[in-house]
Amino acid sequence: MNNSESRFYYIHDPMCSWCWAHYPQWSLLDQKLSQLVEVEYLVGGLAPDSDLPMPAEQCEAIEGYWKKINRLLGTEFNHQFWLQNTPRRSTYPACRAVIAASWQGALKEMNLALQEAYYLRAMNPSDVSVLLVLAAELGLDVDKFAADIASGALALEFATQLQFAHQLPIRGFPSMVLAHKGQMHAIALDYKDHSGALEQVKEILAQ
Repeated sequence: MNNSESRFYYIHDPMCSWCWAHYPQWSLLDQKLSQLVEVEYLVGGLAPDSDLPMPAEQCEAIEGYWKKINRLLGTEFNHQFWLQNTPRRSTYPACRAVIAASWQGALKEMNLALQEAYYLRAMNPSDVSVLLVLAAELGLDVDKFAADIASGALALEFATQLQFAHQLPIRGFPSMVLAHKGQMHAIALDYKDHSGALEQVKEILAQ
């Protein structure tokens, strides 16, 4: 039964490689959590807006994270991204896209579309043009989506999510927090098995 007095927060960023690595287990956990407690997604805003090309050493470092994650978890990455794009350290556009899509009831669909575009299709979610392509592919109202991304209302919602996320007991992305009876509980995150997190949530809700 859903516990209306509690809420589970998933704090993520579509362009966070560890969020992509966590997706298989998170999708399983999310399905089970929805039967127990309301689940709310918060975008973490990993990197602010920037039009500057990412320095070569930063590109190498991030691609190195991809290789490490692949070795540890077998997560798939398309390294052609680094050859076919001009990477920018800018995840805010993708975060805005998640919020804009949520206003059309497609938060989860857009989040996955962004991840697959970035990590599998070698597309750059820092580019608004890419975001519009994904919105069209998802069957969203693209004109509304484009207007919402640039709107003051969305900027306010994004700022509100960032501020709230930074107040939670988190150390990075992805993170999971359960609010229950006035307390915030950090939930352990396992990239290989979600069952421990599920049991932790059940134990807290039973208190």
